[in-house]
Amino acid sequence: MILLSAVEENYLKYIFQLSEISDKGIVKTNDLAYKLEHSAASVTDMLKKLSDKKLVAYKKYYGVSLTKTGLQIAVQVLRKHRLWETFLVKNLKFTWDQVHAIAEQLEHIQSDELIDRMDEYLGHPKFDPHGDPIPDKQGVFSSANVICLADAKLKKQYLLANVNDESSAFLKYLNKIQLKLNDKIKILDKEEFDETIQIMINEKKQMTISKDAAQNMFVKVV
Repeated sequence: MILLSAVEENYLKYIFQLSEISDKGIVKTNDLAYKLEHSAASVTDMLKKLSDKKLVAYKKYYGVSLTKTGLQIAVQVLRKHRLWETFLVKNLKFTWDQVHAIAEQLEHIQSDELIDRMDEYLGHPKFDPHGDPIPDKQGVFSSANVICLADAKLKKQYLLANVNDESSAFLKYLNKIQLKLNDKIKILDKEEFDETIQIMINEKKQMTISKDAAQNMFVKVV
């Protein structure tokens, strides 16, 4: 068993998340530095340490990718994070804008038995309160099949399936406009000038949302 610090686990987790949207799974050092809000120099130093532990494949000026072992660790950290978010919302009645920062701390608990028991207690949930897929014990994710709301087509009906959970301000905004997961969304119009979107929610309420908000919401076809 490889014992890692919370910082090292965070690096692996964020490399994994960035690799999902990067070319060929290669993450640029500057992108990782921006995500972590660390200097490029400190990121480079950490990547060298993780490379020495054979958790990442790092090449200067090219980028970094996870090794098989690094990937397994990253996925399990993500599993713990999303299970804790689910537990905090479902059982302790936290709101979805409160749980990300708390789960960032709890995800580094090393007890596999605790996490497995929590998973069983929760009924082996497939998605967390923000709609992010929760990997199972083997690291397998359920398929979400979502698209960004900003890319959704006019006059089509969708379900809100996933939202960006890293900004509590954004989640509070969704609370304010009373938009939640599994709400039906129909795209009524899109403004050419600034790409604001007019939507119908649950076939009852119309509202206009900004491009930034739409880019942080993900939907699936009904």
